[in-house]
Amino acid sequence: MTTHDATIEEALAALRRGEAIGLPTETVYGLAADAGNPVAVRRVFDLKGRPADHPLIVHIAGPEAMDAWAREVPDGARALARAFWPGPLTLILRRQPHVPDEVTGGQDTVGLRCPDHPLALELLRAFGGGLAAPSANRFGHLSPTSAAHVRAEFAEAVPVVLDGGECRVGIESTIVDLSGKTPRILRPGMLGREVIEAVIGPVAEGPAGDSPRASGTLEAHYAPRTPLLLLPREALRVEAEQQQTLGKRVQALVLDMLPEGLPGLALPADPAAYAHGLYAALRELDARGANLLLAERPPAHPDWLAIHDRLRRSAAGSVAGDST
Repeated sequence: MTTHDATIEEALAALRRGEAIGLPTETVYGLAADAGNPVAVRRVFDLKGRPADHPLIVHIAGPEAMDAWAREVPDGARALARAFWPGPLTLILRRQPHVPDEVTGGQDTVGLRCPDHPLALELLRAFGGGLAAPSANRFGHLSPTSAAHVRAEFAEAVPVVLDGGECRVGIESTIVDLSGKTPRILRPGMLGREVIEAVIGPVAEGPAGDSPRASGTLEAHYAPRTPLLLLPREALRVEAEQQQTLGKRVQALVLDMLPEGLPGLALPADPAAYAHGLYAALRELDARGANLLLAERPPAHPDWLAIHDRLRRSAAGSVAGDST
């Protein structure tokens, strides 16, 4: 079967056959399968090369579906769902007993999200269940933000891809753990701490010792295949000159405007616009045959927290790393 842009009917049929499909959301494209079918979920792990103890996020059609997947849902979770779903927010809750271990990584918690994308919502409502949908990329690699990225990653291994255009947000959802006594942000996203606290009060940041494992929180993740070094702007310019003197090919990702003579791409110095273009830009630079990618470190401001997080993990996963 050839890879193509599928219809909702084709996507439904594939899901009911236990297959994985490419699913657009507002954050990144997901590799989606029936979350209630352990065999289908294992297919997602096999395609991605993802370790079996890494939990998946279950995408649902709305807050009314929470109780089918989670038990003891706290008032704070319902308030956040009312405020931000559909949207780029994942809630970690105590799972219902029937939720497959394959989805939860064997933990007693499950991540739930209602995506803010018309095709995803149409599919979820027609499907009538939950879809386990990690990002549609090989494990640890750059997340896809277009149907073309999914096709490039999996080709005919994932023949059914719903094309919903470019992802509006461009990086993964904020993950909030509500399974313990203190609400805690386990992964930052473009939905920031301030707006979450406006709904439910104080929220801790970063995992604690007893926090559940969550998607996309490994130190090395979201990585290009070319080594990536994260630097302040002036240090980036100096590093590029040194590398070029040694005969190395470099490509840079900078804010606002490329310095003269430096090959690469510039993204807007606005966090939302930068996030929207980040993974696509890194994919393009990764394909240019450079020996080293250089990324300018963004401003130290809360609005850039999620972007710092992704760039840091990208650098760690690519071998080169972060440098001051």
